[in-house]
Amino acid sequence: MTKTILRALAGETLPVPPIWMMRQAGRYLPEYKATRAQAGDFLSLCYNPELAAEVTLQPIRRYGFDGAILFADILLVPQALGNDLWFVTGEGPRLSTITTQAEFDKLGRGEMIHDTLSPIYETVKILRRELPEETTLIGFAGAPWTVATYMIAGRGTKDQGPAHALKAENRPLFEAIIERLTEATIDYLSAQVEAGAEVVKLFDSWAGSLSGEDFRRYALEPARIITQELKARHPGLPVIVFPRQAGQGYVGFHEATGADCVAVDDSVSPEWAAEHVQVSGCVQGNLASSHMVTGGDALVTETLRVVKAFSKGPHIFNLGHGITPDADPENVQLMIDTVREGA
Repeated sequence: MTKTILRALAGETLPVPPIWMMRQAGRYLPEYKATRAQAGDFLSLCYNPELAAEVTLQPIRRYGFDGAILFADILLVPQALGNDLWFVTGEGPRLSTITTQAEFDKLGRGEMIHDTLSPIYETVKILRRELPEETTLIGFAGAPWTVATYMIAGRGTKDQGPAHALKAENRPLFEAIIERLTEATIDYLSAQVEAGAEVVKLFDSWAGSLSGEDFRRYALEPARIITQELKARHPGLPVIVFPRQAGQGYVGFHEATGADCVAVDDSVSPEWAAEHVQVSGCVQGNLASSHMVTGGDALVTETLRVVKAFSKGPHIFNLGHGITPDADPENVQLMIDTVREGA
């Protein structure tokens, strides 16, 4: 095993942590904007294997990241299940809502998703052929709770209120949505692995809005089921989980889910995460993405702080959340140089 990300995921403490960046193929890069214009719109880009592979490869060519994450979107799964999905310029995704049993009963399951998602698997195959041999290919999906919040509200919301309301008012329907998404996510990620993904990551972007028993049932438990089933189907597969803004919920998440790595956001300090989360296994994170906009001495200082805090255990350097469209590509290079030369 020579790929540094795979070594870190296996529990090895490396002198220089491997680096990749959430949303590294995206709107902050001029070459991405050109390719998206060529595709016509965002969903057309996701479903065009050649162009999706191209934008995945762009940050690897430019920066030499240690990992490449498949270019896709977490809402392709509900679309594959039968939700209508479209994107409104400047406002984000829109979906047909699932708030009644009748609407839920129209959703598909099982093999149905692969008919829609087969172009994504083709993208993975292209990437596995074209990536440099030292670069790890990461597949991903949205976690059931996070995806459900979009399906129930029909869009992104600040407080995930519609999903919380359905959970309170019709718990059986809410749990049926979570269960259907859990099944579909397992099948989707498994197909990505069969196509060539070497690692998979589960993004639970809105995990922080769950608390107490709800956090256990709807963030932790689906992550456990997905992780365990994927590992049963694909022995040795490394799994990264990201229950964003989980706070104290990060503690014990490795053990509770069986994941190889827990990604932490920047609402917790790297020192705290090293003490309370890294003790259980590999940690990924957690530089604030705002530094990719502002740059300067603060970027260097905070990058070195993250590297130092996690230096005594397995660590994959990353941001605490995705890079934003207003980021300066030169700041990304400064971050990488700081990690690799200053660690």
